[in-house]
Amino acid sequence: MVLKLLVLFFTPLLSGLAVFLVPGGKSTSFKLLLVFAGAYLFAITIIHILPELYHQPIGMEYIGLFVLVGFFLQQVLEYFTAGIEHGHMHRHTAPGHQGNPYQTHTHQSASAIVLLTALCIHALLEGGMLAQPATMGVPYDMHAILLGIALHRAPAAFALMTVLAHQLGSRKRAIPYLVGFSLAAPFGLLISTLLAEHEILTGEGMIFLYAVVCGNFLHISTTIVFESSPEHRFNARKLTVAIAGSLVAVLVEYGLM
Repeated sequence: MVLKLLVLFFTPLLSGLAVFLVPGGKSTSFKLLLVFAGAYLFAITIIHILPELYHQPIGMEYIGLFVLVGFFLQQVLEYFTAGIEHGHMHRHTAPGHQGNPYQTHTHQSASAIVLLTALCIHALLEGGMLAQPATMGVPYDMHAILLGIALHRAPAAFALMTVLAHQLGSRKRAIPYLVGFSLAAPFGLLISTLLAEHEILTGEGMIFLYAVVCGNFLHISTTIVFESSPEHRFNARKLTVAIAGSLVAVLVEYGLM
């Protein structure tokens, strides 16, 4: 539990603070990290999460439905996050830049709060799926999934800081938002564990939560991989990185790393 909490909190926090060291925004290395993270997340969803879901003895007939719910829930969340989960750094002009200039900061702060809220909903679900209550059956190794969450939250935190620094006019002013984002997944893990211990969240409910996040992961990972070649041109370097990400997932899953 402690390891999970530390990884979930410090990975996005330190990655977001890296914007002070690399203030220039996107780079080739950043894009390749995204491709690696997306490929790893996609592979671990296919070879670990989905088989684990269908291995559970309860709720099997509804698992596919909840995976679909998670997939389209992520699509809805991305209307508010503009794709920061997969590294987008769009610097949208806040409404306050037009009309009354004295309302600029208010509008920017509201926009930042909406963005943070949408990101935190996804992070809470991610953290929640890492709980391993006794009601779900025999505990199994969560490290492969934890690594996948860490890999995709790192570039997301960096992108978040880049966008908010532009919106709010200051990287320092964006730090509280980063801390809130970093706390969301640990809170999700703690809340899910607490609810399970008090039998409010049943074993079946935990499996359905797992399925919803599986759908989230499918949306995020496939979007990252497909967007890496938006014009469908062959890119040997990106393909190599994607294959490497998938291979790492396979090695981790089968205990070869």
